[in-house]
Amino acid sequence: MIFADKLIDLRKKSGWSQEELAEKLNVSRQAVSKWEGAQSIPDMNRIIQLSELFGVSTDYLLKDNLEQAESTQGNDEVNSSRTVSMEEANAFLATKEENSRRVALAVMLCILSPVALILLSGAQAFGLLDWPEEVAGGIGLIVLILMIIPAVALFIISNIRISRYEYLEKEPVDTLYGVTGMVRDRKERFQPVHTQYLLIGILICIASVIPLFISMFFGKESFWGVVGIASILIMAAIGVLLIVRVSIIWGSYQMLLEEEDYSREEKESSRRYGYICSAYWCLITAAYLAWSFIGNNWQTSWVIWPIAGVAFGAVIGITKALKKR
Repeated sequence: MIFADKLIDLRKKSGWSQEELAEKLNVSRQAVSKWEGAQSIPDMNRIIQLSELFGVSTDYLLKDNLEQAESTQGNDEVNSSRTVSMEEANAFLATKEENSRRVALAVMLCILSPVALILLSGAQAFGLLDWPEEVAGGIGLIVLILMIIPAVALFIISNIRISRYEYLEKEPVDTLYGVTGMVRDRKERFQPVHTQYLLIGILICIASVIPLFISMFFGKESFWGVVGIASILIMAAIGVLLIVRVSIIWGSYQMLLEEEDYSREEKESSRRYGYICSAYWCLITAAYLAWSFIGNNWQTSWVIWPIAGVAFGAVIGITKALKKR
């Protein structure tokens, strides 16, 4: 069987038209037609692309006397991985770039949402507002809800947009010719921006406690203490915005390259850790609601979230250490 016949056979078995195959290879339909009509043969780069696309060896494509049965030996491992083309990789990176803005803004809104409630309740408690306690708390809750609603909408939109690429985070992938080089180049160019924004975001989060310390000079039982707590949330929101923004983009490169947290070993581990994560955050949420409602400590119960975030890293670290043992 000559190359042209093999190409026709592989394309039809994959259920693709000439136009669809041409799009995956980033060539014209006429080029595919000429290959299948034995009028021309693709260059070596295209042969490699076809080999990866169909899961066959280059020898099978180029050698007329090599049978299909021989070309598929050992392909069970190849077929267990999803193949990512250049077009799909670019579309994924563009979607992640858009989602990084949406998710970062949504997270910031969630962090800022209780600020109005804290300030209004504090102002009413210290006599700076001549409002009933119910009015001050009610307005604060309305502002909180009005900020949570668009945040949830942004999360949902982001999840819908990226859902088609979910396999990149959970399954092994193989990239076609040129994809890995393109992603590495973009990652290297983005690295200075990632480092800069990450550093600034972390420093802002660390510095967020400074206003609270300053407020202590005015006395523990004063409205300035409330302002200090609100300042922590405002500064943390800005820092987290920067961190989330660049981390999502950086993570998109790691997914395509299967590096660090998205290596094949980590993907396998994440399936097992998923149950631990779900149980952990359900318990934390239950503890937060119990502390807030039963103890009526809404002004201080928020501290459970940063503590839980730090403790979560320790839980995962201990779990991994026990697994290695």
